[in-house]
Amino acid sequence: MATNSKLTRILSIDGGGIRGIIPGQILVALEKKLQQLDNNPKGKIADYFDMIAGTSTGGILACIYLSPEKAGSKKPRFSAKEAVDLYLERGDEIFDISFWHKIKSAGGVIDEKYAADELEDALNDYMGELKLSELIKPCLVSSYDIKRRKAHFFTQHDANTNEHNYLVREVARATSAAPTYFEVAKIKSLSNITYPLIDGGVFVNNPTLCAYAEARKLKFDKFRQKPSAKNMLIFSLGTGTTSKPYYYQDAKDWGMVQWIKPIIDIMMSGVAETVDYQLKQIYDAVGTPEQYLRISPELGNANADMDDASMENLKALKVAGEKSAIKHDKDLTKLAEKLIENK
Repeated sequence: MATNSKLTRILSIDGGGIRGIIPGQILVALEKKLQQLDNNPKGKIADYFDMIAGTSTGGILACIYLSPEKAGSKKPRFSAKEAVDLYLERGDEIFDISFWHKIKSAGGVIDEKYAADELEDALNDYMGELKLSELIKPCLVSSYDIKRRKAHFFTQHDANTNEHNYLVREVARATSAAPTYFEVAKIKSLSNITYPLIDGGVFVNNPTLCAYAEARKLKFDKFRQKPSAKNMLIFSLGTGTTSKPYYYQDAKDWGMVQWIKPIIDIMMSGVAETVDYQLKQIYDAVGTPEQYLRISPELGNANADMDDASMENLKALKVAGEKSAIKHDKDLTKLAEKLIENK
């Protein structure tokens, strides 16, 4: 009989463009630990979490982790390495700008900076015609509806009707439609309702608190009741912290163009820090602070720009992820043990 003795295991991944390589590499390290500790060489990240949430690049990773091995299967198709390879092997194509598009967009000033074709091709190669309802476990992927002026969350567990069901590649395209970088995503539900959506990072770059709230209303197979904070184990991953300061003498005379990148950077990091603060308070209040782990990796020598997919920066981001995994080795080992214990 199912009881509330086991914890609901939740993974949440921030947005951050190409910097998704960093949490991706940390999850490669975690997956190896899980395989070793559980004596399960074929184990994958999705085997050890009950729900995965993501925004933007984190939303893409969530969709990849939860893709089924084959139609009707509840086994995951992709390993953590195969997921991060989307960025390592195709990042330079996704964030490539042709000479003509550079002129047409004035470098992203009067039109989106990048054509979305390469991103859409990569998502299609990974996800094909897979539907949101066919993902193997509950998920939460964020975006924002610019027509209806409201947050739009994609959830596998609500996709049991065509109205709330979508092609997964379109979900991934919508959550990563970062303003000024990519064109607004115009997608349709399976009931043919059209939504103009942009990157969820504009309001919830760290979706962990949304994942917590969503999990509170779900009844997971291993429980008789819906989980509370005490019944959840949450692992939250950032995409690289930057301590780049903005000085008064520079900022006081900035106009719209100069503020675009800084304001996106400030919004994303500010939201992430606020969510982390809120969850720490929740878990401290219920007396189980050890059930919430947030890793905000350091960028190291990597560029903080979300679209720097130069070979040099791809390598630097991979190294940053690997170094962060080593730095947090004890935390990841403890986490892996808890994830296995609560299968």
